[in-house]
Amino acid sequence: QVQLVESGGGLVQPGGSLRLSCAASGSIFSIDAMGWYRQAPGKERELVARITSGRTKNYADSVKGRFTISRDYTKNTVFLQMNSLKPEDTGVYYCNAAVGVLGSPHEFDYWGQGTQVTVSS
Repeated sequence: QVQLVESGGGLVQPGGSLRLSCAASGSIFSIDAMGWYRQAPGKERELVARITSGRTKNYADSVKGRFTISRDYTKNTVFLQMNSLKPEDTGVYYCNAAVGVLGSPHEFDYWGQGTQVTVSS
């Protein structure tokens, strides 16, 4: 089994910053892409940022220039630095990883438990 453990959410005022972390552990052979998704109340889950094993990064248009995704490949950890936060960034942020599992020829999608980010004055 593979576990993703997130940390770093919280309450912040508009214009503030937060840094999210997500560490993957377990029966990991390899990890392709890791990323962050978010879900606001009453809305569908959406991609925020994603980084591949080849270091290609993708961002939602709404966060470009404000959020930065990075990854520590040696520790199977992904980070999301969020600056200039806006109230519309509020939601539950989920870590995602596409993992090649030991003993299996397949790649599986794993999700973290989610961490709440609230941007409010």
